[in-house]
Amino acid sequence: MATERDKTPVESGARNEPAPSRRGEIDAFLQRARTLAPPVAAGQRGRLIFALDATMSRQPTWDTACRLQGEMFREAGAIGGLDVQLVYFRGLNECRASRWVSDGAGLGELMGRIACVGGHTQILKVLKHARAECERAKVQALVYVGDAMEEAIDDLAAAAGELGLLGVPAFVFQEGHDAVAERAFREVARLTRGAYCRFDLSAAHELAELLRAAAVYAAGGVKALADLSARHAGAQKLLAQMR
Repeated sequence: MATERDKTPVESGARNEPAPSRRGEIDAFLQRARTLAPPVAAGQRGRLIFALDATMSRQPTWDTACRLQGEMFREAGAIGGLDVQLVYFRGLNECRASRWVSDGAGLGELMGRIACVGGHTQILKVLKHARAECERAKVQALVYVGDAMEEAIDDLAAAAGELGLLGVPAFVFQEGHDAVAERAFREVARLTRGAYCRFDLSAAHELAELLRAAAVYAAGGVKALADLSARHAGAQKLLAQMR
């Protein structure tokens, strides 16, 4: 369980799929991503908010994410570095944000203290927190990992639109095939000019590649993301799903 020193309340209140024409989808994504503002000023480290659903159904995904989160720092470190803030929600009304960390060991330590607890989704709080953080200091990207959505989609859309105006793309990664969640997640990604992708937890490398690519974008922008796709077949598969 995270200590009070390491976490801050955010806000109280309430199968694998074939990817046809992968090269064309990759090109389309890269073309669209070039319209995004440069994410990192010269000499600065990227900042990425890593948000996860920590309700009870998410324990297997949480454990996998704990093992894989270091992927976000490995490639990003070669580009210019990355600072990550963990945000999670669980239980009846708990949504918290950690301090900013600059390495996988620090983030892994934070995540290792947290256990999943039953409850409903609090995605709106995540989006509002990301906006508030960006207003304090630029955030290059938001990553959200979840499998469900139990909130008003119009509220999420409004908050996502505000985040999009600040130039913070949301990379929304869905486990499973919940249609309600997919509709909402795609809309959040669209309104923030980010990307949506479904992954299969039985193939952990899929989530690792998603996290790696999002971190590379946060640290170096679309050029770094394109370079990664040229060097790694797994990243090409990832980008094909980030539509």
